[in-house]
Amino acid sequence: MKLAILICAAAVLMTACGQSDNNSGKVTLKQASAEVASIYKSSCIGCHATDLSGKVGEQTNLQLVFERLSYEEIVARITGGGGLMPAFQEKLTEEEINGLAAWLSKQQ
Repeated sequence: MKLAILICAAAVLMTACGQSDNNSGKVTLKQASAEVASIYKSSCIGCHATDLSGKVGEQTNLQLVFERLSYEEIVARITGGGGLMPAFQEKLTEEEINGLAAWLSKQQ
């Protein structure tokens, strides 16, 4: 019985430790699938930076984009652009755009 309690306690502690590396709830490139990370690196990193903090002002910071834009709004922004953001509807497939939006909105 003591062994079972010890194993459960260890499992809880290990889970908690793993969750502490979530960068304060921010979206990170580590959270993206390999495919989505590759798309981000080839199409987005120039303006949004490796850590998603943005290189062209606060509006390019994607770390907490899910707090200000819904999945649908992220899809629309990637697809049609807006402000400084160019449209990617002819550069990325619908599947690629949806993958990026799912990751950025934390719906993956």
